[in-house]
Amino acid sequence: MSRAGRRGPRVRNLAAEQPAPRQPRLIREPLRVVSDDELENIHRASLRVLAEIGIDFLLPEARRRLADVGATVTGDSARVRFDPELIETLISTAPSEFTLHGGAPARDLHIGGDWITFGCVASAPNIAERATGRRAGDRKGFQDLTKLAHVLNPVHCFPGGYPVEPIDVHPSIRHLEAAWDGLTLSDKPNHVYSLGGQRNRDVIEMVRIARGVSDVELDDQPSLMSVINASSPLRYDLPMLEGIIEMAARNQVLIITPFTLAGAMAPITIPGAIVQQNAEALAGIAFVQVVNPGSPVMYGGFTSNVDMRSGSPAFGTPEYAKAALLGGQLARRYGLPYRSSGVSTSNAVDAQAGYETMWALMGAVLGGANMILHAAGWMEGGLHASPEKMVVDADLLNMVSTFLQPIDASVEALDLAVEAIVEVGPAGHFFATQHTQDRYMSEFYSPLVSDWRNWETWTEAGQPDAWERAERIAQMFIAGHVEPPMPEHRRARLRDFVDRRIAEGGVPTDY
Repeated sequence: MSRAGRRGPRVRNLAAEQPAPRQPRLIREPLRVVSDDELENIHRASLRVLAEIGIDFLLPEARRRLADVGATVTGDSARVRFDPELIETLISTAPSEFTLHGGAPARDLHIGGDWITFGCVASAPNIAERATGRRAGDRKGFQDLTKLAHVLNPVHCFPGGYPVEPIDVHPSIRHLEAAWDGLTLSDKPNHVYSLGGQRNRDVIEMVRIARGVSDVELDDQPSLMSVINASSPLRYDLPMLEGIIEMAARNQVLIITPFTLAGAMAPITIPGAIVQQNAEALAGIAFVQVVNPGSPVMYGGFTSNVDMRSGSPAFGTPEYAKAALLGGQLARRYGLPYRSSGVSTSNAVDAQAGYETMWALMGAVLGGANMILHAAGWMEGGLHASPEKMVVDADLLNMVSTFLQPIDASVEALDLAVEAIVEVGPAGHFFATQHTQDRYMSEFYSPLVSDWRNWETWTEAGQPDAWERAERIAQMFIAGHVEPPMPEHRRARLRDFVDRRIAEGGVPTDY
């Protein structure tokens, strides 16, 4: 197929349709939701859980490695207990900041410090579109969402999973075809599911080929992420532990994230749920450092509450925001980069979806999160992904990025605009001043979806709501997607690897 045939038509200059790409930074100290003494109470309670109760590590190799460094493993039991001093020693080798490398240098991301990274929706089993409704995830939906996330400037990476699960691709080879799509449709940093060590090894090799680097260079340049979820409460299963071993051995990025729902898989109080989250996270981070001291790892928080009337998970709640703030304080106490999420339980692209996502983003951003997963396109508590919601969320992320831009009111900035005020004087306007003309394209946020027309012109246009406007933008951006450049010889090697592994049968699916 020709290059033009692969890429499709160029519809519009999509870069000009949205604010320029940038990685925002938190301009003020993160919000503290508890005092230092209260934070230490949570820390000590977590260490007590690890010392007295312990955590089940289901992989025998993991238990052997932990026993070798001084953790307590009793007989054939899966239970591992940690002395507080051991935990402190192990996590101390994790880096506080690192660079995550993309398919091109312009896609490299700073992780840690005051840097913020936004990732798109991940791991949804279904996709819902305004025109066709909700359906099980398929490869076309996966490809469309990948294209859209690539085109949207405020989405920086694919950190947690497939935007939607392509269930029409057999599970034994799904990781191969999905990684092929991800690496050819976008050059933003990507991920691998930790669902068995061979999947990790396959995708690590695919990223190496796509980037055109040696094994040594890849080991020195973290270029791939994997989310590791504890099976709350207090357990790490076989595929997740195999993922830690494979990724840490190659110095790739691990995001250790207990999935704790207060009232279901964790205590019903926010402090109690965070004690458990913290214990599980510290145990996972410690094991990463056992495998490879200094390997990049992130402290992940995904604590929310359930609706106790139905038992359903609730996201974008005040409780979720408080848990995100508290998780950020703990991550900073340990000197670790912090992961949170932008999430919603809404079933439709409506007001609920907007305010729940904003609550989640507020807790994550003000809590100092360095990576915010599911920040664009997450719906229905993670049960479906939506291209229209991804576009609406891109507007939210652009707003957050603009909000985080510092204000320079110094005299040296020479933009206090006194001369412009003098020029206009009383009862004038600033539309035509040179001061305005020089700045109006760059000074303020430019929306993708928001409709700022007056009532009459909006009515004349057919009264489109945000969902309808987002649908048009999503379709236009998907149609206008252009594959990032990749040398033909590298692309051929990547396809040859995929075809060979498919011919070999892919991976076992008995997990």
